[in-house]
Amino acid sequence: MINLNNSLIPLLFQAKDSLQQFKLLLNQKNAKLRQKFDPHSSVTDLLKEKSDFIDEILNCGWHHFLGEHAQQLCLVAVGGYGRRELFPYSDIDIVVLLDSEETEPYQEALGNFFTFLWDIGLKPGQSVRTIAECVDAAINDQTIMTSLMEIRLLSGNAALYEAVKLQTAPDKIWPSAEFFAAKMEEQHLRYAKYHDTAYNLEPNIKEGPGGLRDMQVIAWVFKRHYNSSTLKELIKYDFLPESEYAELISARDILWRIRYALHLLTDRSEDRLIFDYQRDLAEQFGFSEGMHEYNQDVERFMQFYYKTVHGLERLNEILLQLFSELFVGDIACHQTILNGKFAVINGYLEVADDQVFEQEPLTLLEIFLLLQQDSSLKGIRARTIRLIRKNLHLIDVEFRKNKTANRLFMEIFRQPGGLTHQLRRMNRYGILAAYMPCFANIVARMQYDLFHIYTVDEHTLFVIKNLRRFSLEKHLDELPFCNDVFLLIPKPEILYIAALFHDIAKGRNGDHSTIGEDIARAFCLQHDLSAHDTKLICWLVRNHLIMSMTAQRKDIGDPDVIHEFAQKVGSPEYLNHLYLLTVADIRATNPELWNSWKDALLKELYGKTHSTLRRGLPNPVTLAERMRENKKEAHDELLKLGIAEPVIYQAWRHASDDYFLRYSADEIAWHTIAIASSNENDLPLVLLRPQTQSGSAEVFIYTKNEGSIFSLSTATLDQLGLTILDARIMTTTDNYVLNSFQVLEQSGDPIKDLFREVHICNALRNNLKHREIKLHKNIHRQSRQAKHFPIPTSIEFHTDHLGRHTIMELITTDHAGLLSKIGRAFLLQDIHLHSAKITTIGSRAEDMFYITDQQSQAITDPTKQELIRMEILNVLEADD
Repeated sequence: MINLNNSLIPLLFQAKDSLQQFKLLLNQKNAKLRQKFDPHSSVTDLLKEKSDFIDEILNCGWHHFLGEHAQQLCLVAVGGYGRRELFPYSDIDIVVLLDSEETEPYQEALGNFFTFLWDIGLKPGQSVRTIAECVDAAINDQTIMTSLMEIRLLSGNAALYEAVKLQTAPDKIWPSAEFFAAKMEEQHLRYAKYHDTAYNLEPNIKEGPGGLRDMQVIAWVFKRHYNSSTLKELIKYDFLPESEYAELISARDILWRIRYALHLLTDRSEDRLIFDYQRDLAEQFGFSEGMHEYNQDVERFMQFYYKTVHGLERLNEILLQLFSELFVGDIACHQTILNGKFAVINGYLEVADDQVFEQEPLTLLEIFLLLQQDSSLKGIRARTIRLIRKNLHLIDVEFRKNKTANRLFMEIFRQPGGLTHQLRRMNRYGILAAYMPCFANIVARMQYDLFHIYTVDEHTLFVIKNLRRFSLEKHLDELPFCNDVFLLIPKPEILYIAALFHDIAKGRNGDHSTIGEDIARAFCLQHDLSAHDTKLICWLVRNHLIMSMTAQRKDIGDPDVIHEFAQKVGSPEYLNHLYLLTVADIRATNPELWNSWKDALLKELYGKTHSTLRRGLPNPVTLAERMRENKKEAHDELLKLGIAEPVIYQAWRHASDDYFLRYSADEIAWHTIAIASSNENDLPLVLLRPQTQSGSAEVFIYTKNEGSIFSLSTATLDQLGLTILDARIMTTTDNYVLNSFQVLEQSGDPIKDLFREVHICNALRNNLKHREIKLHKNIHRQSRQAKHFPIPTSIEFHTDHLGRHTIMELITTDHAGLLSKIGRAFLLQDIHLHSAKITTIGSRAEDMFYITDQQSQAITDPTKQELIRMEILNVLEADD
């Protein structure tokens, strides 16, 4: 074992196996630092110790390889290494400064130096530049300027080091005001990448809002203007009081400890706090002690993290606002008296004096209303933000019952603009949680599933943001139909309040929708909403999931399903509100979950329900009427396309009435043309329409019924990496199948490539013809997060309202070949599958299968149902 005394490092170059000796030395040092790490203690000394150790290796290597040129050139550290903040797997960024463009005398020596660093495993980020090249690069790229601000001399010609510092100083390039503006633009783009929220369930602790990069921005901007060497000088220049400086350093220390632990846990430079690591980190940081409920330890750890970044976000906002006044605003300050309580200073609201909130507590709400009513205001001044935080205790039981406070709060929701921005501010400053203790319950609360990617409070604010976008013409191109429906909403505040409460009871024992309804009712009564508005809000909170559940899990082509849903909704007014809330909710859950298929499904359900309500609930469309309408519409369309009437009826001769009920007129016309132009030798017939009215692609299969068609088809589609959204299975009286599948690419996008369409059809036709699946690699991807959310398999049986089918409801973890396995189980149990509603949310499969026995009778015998259940469990477990 090598003695870690740094003075012995130069001797290692004399060893025959010097590279191995240096690798061993590095490994020993890293092991020693790993051993020293304690999640409950500051890592500041560990970061510096690693940095100093690397300094010694680079210094010795520099002199060994550069020899006589060692003092001619200059070796400097930049970036995090320049700050002496080396985490276990941090980049080691270095720059070699040249005294001239002539590099030939020492080019080989430099090459050997860099090769040595790579050979021993340091993997440096390296660049070689003259002073002029450094300056030019910095002028053209503020990120290079930022890196050079943290330059630190390691070895060599100190005059070159001083020259770089001098020529990149603010009086030469990037004056502090310009640098500040560039950093603000960079932060804006960085925030947008993370959807402007720190409350992702898998946050990036370095780059995400409220992360370490926010603190670095503060340090860079401050250093550029004041040439400061430490953040403690923020106190000296009256930017922060001692208490907030301590909060800032404490937040940095926590994030440093988490980042250090992440690097050690993953053995790489990892800054994403993903599900894979959260439980291990929760245990390391002491959140697993005494925890018995699944995920409770992770929830406590993540709330610890969120509260840390919440504080850092607020301090970042305060400091950057103060910097803005210094660098961009008029030093003399433009001040306008707004009223006796507030003034406007450089566009920011400021209290008239420090006692305003104590003397008039209601101004804690009024200030946000004033911001909404004057769009020229940029925000709240730093001093006033501090006073808001200091006076949160004034929002007590008496305050919450004060009718003037209630009117102010409702007035915020009734304003034509600024609602989302002010609610975010109110949440950030603690106002929402203080005014609504029920909201405090969802702040920083994780949602343990595979489709919500935000904390509950952040998701709620995103829902309100989405609803607001439906009211704005500038967002008309996103979802124009939603904008049209929004015009029918007489009181938008009803929608916003319903959104505020729709998930308010998450994390409580029981059904969050029904508990939330009670909480919403109490709020409405306290805030003197009318009986009509109260009833509508409470209904929306209780039923906010029924539209998405109906659209995705029931056959909305069935008039009885539409009639049943219309009965639950009751009126066009309720339908309009529910539709908008549903769309906003899905889009705020996870941007990747929304696709053209869901959009089309919800629009179709809205349209059919609206028509039913307009006709009046006592007069629903009968099945016979619907069948006649579809048949006539398809017949007329085919005649227009030049298809002779005898050809049409020949193609339809074996189709059942059910066929004309379950397919739309345009689908029937498409099928008819294909079937009429084919013969027995063409089978199996496989067609694909890349873009249907529903936003997905439709795959249609027509062939002789041989039992395993569904299993073979779904296995092939799955192997091709397609997501199956819907399946309709039809058998004609002469034993042919007409099966159709609505599919999207696994990314949620439609199929856009002609070659891809042809490949899908050929693969399906070939597999159906030869009745086998070739063992190609399945490109269906299961999400990385799925293993952290085990979904127990649940199988339930229900009889549909007409008694025609048994509905088998399956909930399980989605995986490659799932539908094929279900099809195989049905085949083994002599089950006839009529249709399937496929819903996959993240890695959770929630599928509905409409089945009968071979005599087309519903399966009501509990013994037979149990046999089916056991068969499905067997095929699922057999392949696991």
